[in-house]
Amino acid sequence: MRRSKFSEDQIVRILKEQDTGEAVAAIGRRHGISEQTFHRWKQQYGGMQSDELRRLKTLEEENARLKHLVADQALDNQMLREVLRKHS
Repeated sequence: MRRSKFSEDQIVRILKEQDTGEAVAAIGRRHGISEQTFHRWKQQYGGMQSDELRRLKTLEEENARLKHLVADQALDNQMLREVLRKHS
């Protein structure tokens, strides 16, 4: 997955700028993001603080790593079963 060029703190600050009543289009132009990106961030991270967002990102990365490990184990198990089946 592609990493964002914005840190968690920056995303939270950008989302909070809308609370001042500024238009999403103006916020997007200033930070170089599309309105779609802003709304996606708002949907994913709306109402979160920086530390909560950082914790969420850490958990998502750990979850992806663990899923990869489980997939590797499943492949290993499948290969071992095939080897056992051929030798039986």
